[in-house]
Amino acid sequence: MRRARRASADPNPRPPALPEVGEPTFEDAEDALISGDRTLAPGTARAALSHSRFRRVYFSYFASNIGTWMQNIVLAVLARELTGEAWFIGVVVFAQLGPFFLVGPVGGAIADRFDRRRLMIILALVQLVFSLLLAWIVSFDDPSKLAIVGVVFAIGSAAAINAPTFSALLPQLVGMRDLPGAISLNSFQMNASRVIGPVIATPLSAAIGPSWVFLINAGTYLFAVGGLLSVRSLPRTVPEHHASGMRQIVEGVRLARRDQVIRRVLATVSVYSFFSLVFIYQMPTLVAENLGKGESAVGPLFACFGLGAALGALSLGTVLNGHPLERLARGSLAGFAVALALFALNRTMSFAYPLAFAVGFCYFMLITSLMTILQQRVDDQYRGRVMALWMMGWAGLVPVGGLVAAPIIDLTSITVVLLAGAVVAAALVPYADFTERQTATVGSGSPGETPSPRPA
Repeated sequence: MRRARRASADPNPRPPALPEVGEPTFEDAEDALISGDRTLAPGTARAALSHSRFRRVYFSYFASNIGTWMQNIVLAVLARELTGEAWFIGVVVFAQLGPFFLVGPVGGAIADRFDRRRLMIILALVQLVFSLLLAWIVSFDDPSKLAIVGVVFAIGSAAAINAPTFSALLPQLVGMRDLPGAISLNSFQMNASRVIGPVIATPLSAAIGPSWVFLINAGTYLFAVGGLLSVRSLPRTVPEHHASGMRQIVEGVRLARRDQVIRRVLATVSVYSFFSLVFIYQMPTLVAENLGKGESAVGPLFACFGLGAALGALSLGTVLNGHPLERLARGSLAGFAVALALFALNRTMSFAYPLAFAVGFCYFMLITSLMTILQQRVDDQYRGRVMALWMMGWAGLVPVGGLVAAPIIDLTSITVVLLAGAVVAAALVPYADFTERQTATVGSGSPGETPSPRPA
């Protein structure tokens, strides 16, 4: 009885470990063999890759995401060619990312209620079907712009449900100890595919046409399906109760508000995404106004940004493993503010490349740090809903910020808007304090800073 009273008095209870379900499988034996006598530092990228389940899903989604970015870059070029104006590009981008803001909470509730692996298989097949439909639509000489927007919105809606589901699945693939390495690797592949996809798609579209590129992308969803089908007997947390869909969403919001760390993480990423990431979709404007170059310079500059983002994400699972995540988040915010200000004021192409790299590096070092803090904090039964709020604040608010900033850029300049974004990032540094534990927690955290696991 004394032990029970002490446990209930713990002000920062840790969530129960994820239970294993089913009989031991070949994957369990393989992981046990690797981890039983390994010298891998916990929480590193190498430690995450030692899990066979994670490897299969990770590399299959890496291949699938390359196809997604092949489609994204060709779709943007096609949107420009169909109208000759920038507004339709904005509409297509909003159709792609708007669902993260509109559909995200529903997706999070679904991810917490149903089997995540099976849900992701269904979502991959949905995106495959609509990508085939998009390929058929654009095969005509004068494709319907309304049909394109509708199909892109359907693909974006499936992606908006898949994103929090995938994030919620990561702890089931690697466990909490190696979760930081898994998040670092996942952030790396998101940005590496953003660089590789356009490099492949641009000459391919010129040679065989956009319709065939969309068809190839549809085929890459089979990689994701195959990777998920190869994984069996995942640890699974059974919900304590089956509330209605709307009630589940409200519960997720209440939990995020109640926990001070989660609340600050979500507020930081939301404000940051809305004000400081305008440059991502205004890179052509910056190149034209500040650097005096044409559209051919946008691709290499964006590639430098993407490379920096990929390495910034990977650094947390490698060279920066073991450093407190709270310090890394605040340091990357400060570094981003300086790099973005210099990027806005620069007028030389030779300096633009390293500055774009620095902006990308700090950007995804921050995003990966915040996501890891959030994942380590939240209980698994609420993970999908909380990660959906994360996706709303990150992916959902970036296009909204871009829409609001566009007329301001026309009235002032791209430099003014980017400098304002740098000021906001700098102002977030003192706010981004994730060490306080004054309120009830939703997840595992302990008092003090949130470190990524140090090498053993």
